[in-house]
Amino acid sequence: MERIRGGWTGGRGRPSRRTVLRCGGVLLPAVAAPTLLTGCGTDPAAGAGNVLRVSQTGDPKTMDPQKQGDMTSMNALINMFDTLTTRGRDNTLRPRLALSWKALSPRVWRFRLRPGVAFHNGEPCDAAAVKFSIERLLDPATKSPIVELRYVKGVSVVDRLTVDFHTTVHDPILPDKVSLFGGVIVPPRYLAEVGDDGFAARPVGTGPFTFVRWQRDHELRMRANEHHWQGSPHIDELVFTPAPNASSALAVLQSGGVDLVAGLTPDAAQQLDGYTGVSLDNHTGIRTSYLSLNTLDAGPLQDRRVRQALNHAVDVPLLIKAVLGGKGTEVPAMIPRGAFGFDESIKPFRRSLANARALLTEAGHPHGFSTSLTASNMDADVAEAISGLLARAGVHAKVDLLDPGTYAQRLTSDNHGALGPMYLAASTVWTLDGESMIQSNVRSERRQSRWHNKEADRLVDLEELSVDPDTRQRAFSDLQRLIRTEAPFVPLYQIDNIYARNQRPRWTPGSAGVLDMASAKVSR
Repeated sequence: MERIRGGWTGGRGRPSRRTVLRCGGVLLPAVAAPTLLTGCGTDPAAGAGNVLRVSQTGDPKTMDPQKQGDMTSMNALINMFDTLTTRGRDNTLRPRLALSWKALSPRVWRFRLRPGVAFHNGEPCDAAAVKFSIERLLDPATKSPIVELRYVKGVSVVDRLTVDFHTTVHDPILPDKVSLFGGVIVPPRYLAEVGDDGFAARPVGTGPFTFVRWQRDHELRMRANEHHWQGSPHIDELVFTPAPNASSALAVLQSGGVDLVAGLTPDAAQQLDGYTGVSLDNHTGIRTSYLSLNTLDAGPLQDRRVRQALNHAVDVPLLIKAVLGGKGTEVPAMIPRGAFGFDESIKPFRRSLANARALLTEAGHPHGFSTSLTASNMDADVAEAISGLLARAGVHAKVDLLDPGTYAQRLTSDNHGALGPMYLAASTVWTLDGESMIQSNVRSERRQSRWHNKEADRLVDLEELSVDPDTRQRAFSDLQRLIRTEAPFVPLYQIDNIYARNQRPRWTPGSAGVLDMASAKVSR
């Protein structure tokens, strides 16, 4: 395979602007590499001192952690707010505000809290604060987009440092769900004093950094919390800046305006190969991409043989090599490696155009068929490459690109056909449990389900409601085998987390790529 026709050109290892990737005789269109900018007016001296400046692809939607549900917002807020549990760098679930937890019964989880924790304003973080926070999240008036705690019906205070979560059914991964979005604790007295708007304007948490100021679409500035229960962070100030355009983010990194750029695509990261003073780090991630196929509406995708043919036709290893620069790992049946429920014995489809064409012929499409593939324009290169791979088998998928906002609205709407016959999607799987990957996509009544199968529904109930981990694992394994047979999806890959940095920061991310920077250090 020829990675790029004509090879690499340009000084210092910089690639030339690309228009296509040519793989096995098929054109795989890719996003043209944005041009690196210089002289953007950023003062290189601004990076001096014990300050860490981080750039990510967007700005937080709000400073109220219970009124957002996106990773870009959470990446910033997790530095000001603590959660009940947390993920260690080894991906194990560890104590944070809660020191321990256990299921007292199928519908009651008990959490014992860390003593002596205070909010940034001095207000105690105790059982009453936990009860208030969870019930505020669940209150319809809050209009929270966070759905992880949908089985929780209430919280009761046992004593000052003990709370019980009461659920409508057994939720085996509730402790995992309170390690990020669902587990943020907010100050009841302060919220009562300033109201929701005042809280969002000047947030108060218990986290390792305190809020200083937020200039929307420009800069969020935080200061180290010297009184944090875990000790003061290693850095004095933490600054987040949004950079939706990869070119500008990389230019500011080169000029010293930021120290770390997160959320890079492989295509954008390739621009920095060979640049003095800039390092590229990639770590195995958990964010998993897939194609969702509409099996419910009339058309070729109702036929299992057609869906299997698509799985044979989409050469995922080639996609990873050609479009992702090798920075990804193939996923055989939706659940990624590193998540509970993954089954090593389940293998991906054999990539075979002959098998794909034979199945299409058997299904009555000897000359293939035409369809559409919808994606966010942020994923244009991957979508176009998939379209090129499908075309080799005779499936002509017109790519429809949407702006991220429109795409998200359609994805979360009640119309299962809003994104057409096929759409490209991804899930962060931050709980590191297979339930997070399939919870909205499989069971028949769920919002994003486009495949109704009674056996799949039964297996989802088993893995979601069982107390026994072995029972859950067996259900996950059976479900993955069923998904592989029925092929309602085309599982793709879990993409690496890619960062560009200068020589100042030292920081290791977890597999979910959350930008919790309390452990980060900078060299002066």
